[in-house]
Amino acid sequence: MNSFELDGLTYHFVEAGRGKTVVLLHGFTGSVETWARLISVLSRQFRVIAIDLPGHGLTSTAADPVRYRMDYVAHDLVQLIERLDGSPASWLGYSMGGRLALYLAVYHPSSVRALALESASPGLSSDGERRKRRSADEALASRLERGDIQSFVDQWEQLPIFETQKTLPDFARTALRRQRLANDPSGLANSLRGMGTGAQPSLWGFLNQLAMPVLLIAGELDRKFVEINQGMAAAISHATLRIVPGAGHAVHLERPDAFSLVSSDFLSASLQDSRYDHAGAKQNGEKERGHRHLL
Repeated sequence: MNSFELDGLTYHFVEAGRGKTVVLLHGFTGSVETWARLISVLSRQFRVIAIDLPGHGLTSTAADPVRYRMDYVAHDLVQLIERLDGSPASWLGYSMGGRLALYLAVYHPSSVRALALESASPGLSSDGERRKRRSADEALASRLERGDIQSFVDQWEQLPIFETQKTLPDFARTALRRQRLANDPSGLANSLRGMGTGAQPSLWGFLNQLAMPVLLIAGELDRKFVEINQGMAAAISHATLRIVPGAGHAVHLERPDAFSLVSSDFLSASLQDSRYDHAGAKQNGEKERGHRHLL
């Protein structure tokens, strides 16, 4: 087991392979186990680091929801990868992990060589939408704290966004459920409060500033995120959009071979992409954005 303590949190991660660093960030209720299959593919060519996010897997939990906010966690992850001598890295995130990876690319661009986002979003564009979503996230968080993890997972698995996962083989659904049940209820509750979609600042206005290679992946059957990612692709001048046939929200799980191929091809090609300059101008912009956000 690999771990690193940062500002009171002990982050758990797994590492495999050699070469340029690729960081994997799972979604809500996930863990590093999300990426078992992808790690075996990518580690043939890259040094892969998969991290349990706060409140998930074996990473410790914090009592204060503020500690789960994207600005805090993104800062932690940048420090972690720097201490592991892996920066700048390529970052690949799924759903919540994709939203976090996008935030990190906006506010810490010199730490990002390339960005791959699966079923991710820049957040909700209006204050009203964010207030409504925060209220819904708080209701879920309170239910987690009042009840038990099994009843929450039972309800979570019935969400329409996961309908396509019902066609997965029994072994895959069993493994996914086991992964969800292994999480700490209080950690998941505070993750919703600190890093839920309602808590996330809108990043739509920053998309046209992304200079690194960007891959956007969505499942054909996940119409909501197909539309979101089409909007993102229109805003990012050099983004590559891949809509994977026959897949829903969790493309890596529902169409693992296609996902592995698309991801590995993009990451390999991005190593040869000279469009992104990590030098001073980008770093200065990073400092200014970070300062404005934290005020």
